[in-house]
Amino acid sequence: MLTKILLLAIAGGLGTLARFGLSTLVQSGAGSSTFSYGTLAVNVLGCFLFGLVWSLSEARLAINQELKLIILFGFMGAFTTMSTFAFETASFMRDSQWTLAFINAFAQNTLSIAAVFVGFASSRIF
Repeated sequence: MLTKILLLAIAGGLGTLARFGLSTLVQSGAGSSTFSYGTLAVNVLGCFLFGLVWSLSEARLAINQELKLIILFGFMGAFTTMSTFAFETASFMRDSQWTLAFINAFAQNTLSIAAVFVGFASSRIF
């Protein structure tokens, strides 16, 4: 049990670093935009990877159950940024930036859900 907890903590740390790195990279590439492109990229990629890992572990048993839990709860739990998404959307609303709030909520949800299905489909390729 201690080994599993340690592996979850390590995976969580790596997920946090990956989130910070990707989000920063994407947001800086977007220039001075106030839209949350970094968060959007992390959420869509995170949902794709979640769908891919889940499907590979369930359908093809290419990933064992213990590793699946470490990846999904450890790495992906720290990598995806739902709380950041909610905060950014609420901030847009607080600042009466209704168009950005709508675009953010719509894009994050639509693209992320679609990415899970693309992840499922991609497991057939691997």
